Amino acid sequence: MRYIILSTIFTLLGLDVLQAQENLPLFRKQVIDDKITIGYGLAIGDVDGDKKPDIIVADKKQIAWYRNGDWSKSVIAENLTENDNVCVAAMDLDGDGKVEIAVGAQWNPGETSDSLKSGAVFFLKRPAGSDANWQPVKLHHEPTVHRMKWIRFADGNWYLVVVPLHGRENKQGEGRGAKILAYKFNGDGKGNWPLTVLDSSLHMTHNFVPLRDKQGNTAAIFVASKEGVRNLEPIRLTDKNKDKAISGATGTSSVVNGLFAGADVTNYGSGEIGLGNQSADSRFISTIEPMHGTSLVIYDMINGQLNRTVVDTSFNEGHGLTIADFLGLGNDQVVAGWRQPNKNKKIGLKLYARINPKAGWKHFWLDEDGIAVEDVQATDLNGDGKIDIIASGRSTHNVVIYWNEGMFPK
Repeated sequence: MRYIILSTIFTLLGLDVLQAQENLPLFRKQVIDDKITIGYGLAIGDVDGDKKPDIIVADKKQIAWYRNGDWSKSVIAENLTENDNVCVAAMDLDGDGKVEIAVGAQWNPGETSDSLKSGAVFFLKRPAGSDANWQPVKLHHEPTVHRMKWIRFADGNWYLVVVPLHGRENKQGEGRGAKILAYKFNGDGKGNWPLTVLDSSLHMTHNFVPLRDKQGNTAAIFVASKEGVRNLEPIRLTDKNKDKAISGATGTSSVVNGLFAGADVTNYGSGEIGLGNQSADSRFISTIEPMHGTSLVIYDMINGQLNRTVVDTSFNEGHGLTIADFLGLGNDQVVAGWRQPNKNKKIGLKLYARINPKAGWKHFWLDEDGIAVEDVQATDLNGDGKIDIIASGRSTHNVVIYWNEGMFPK
């Protein structure tokens, strides 16, 4: 059992905070699997209905889940396509207390024309028995399927939003834009899901994040692309040749208090993206730039102007980012990592925090050289009110939980 005491908290929190609290944050590292192949994607959700969040992994050839508690591994799908799996999405869509799961596969980013050789989307139909494999239901797909999330729009329906890396016949990030698709969930097990193109203007669309309103519905989607961060809002579906707004929003300003208004949020190419709160009425965006890049960047609004802050330039193939209030500060922190040795021959995962609006962003290690980050997620795994961190490692072949143990007395 390994404890990670964040000793650089002296520079992170400031001496005055330490004098008042006289303690240090503590994370406990637990490797739950050290034999995965790549660990392309992670999802979190209750698979078995015990009211505890489980960990779901899209590995090279397997889709597996790890039971919360003993972290035993169960494979639910295997060898779906000739090429690798690449992403997974999990959400309880029908209210039965158990997640529905979708998978992206046939990962072949160099093939942008032939949809038989590149890309696949499956809905995994849960079996009657707990030990049987889940039945893959094939859905329509574009080549180079790369990321997916279950999203509920203001019409009350759930959609599987799928983002390919490239548009059809795209070469080296040039040509037709990537088709961002929304599949309306109907659960019929036949794959006949109504399909809508949300956008087809961007290139190298590596990841995306939804912006949810107070009801939990998605009002906008921020996409990280070659062109920069783009805001797909209001979200519209085509219904019998009529535009039907399903976001319920009339403009970005009504959702985020004027922050990031308009479609073009940034003009710097990016690969990973997260959305955080820096106060009750103010948000920020964090990105890794460019795609598979070297820099962690924060965008916020200062005096009505969009401000870009480069926080860290030590990444090599930055490939995982998540945002939450891990330290209980009342504002969100960023966790991000990379998967190739940097100029200091380091791989790993770091946490970034800003204590007050006038302070700069500080960072410190969560895991130095112990994980080559492919994906990272965050949730409270044990119900103690503190947000834990889950990461998968590519060349390190591991799935790791970083348990948030709160504050460690000095």
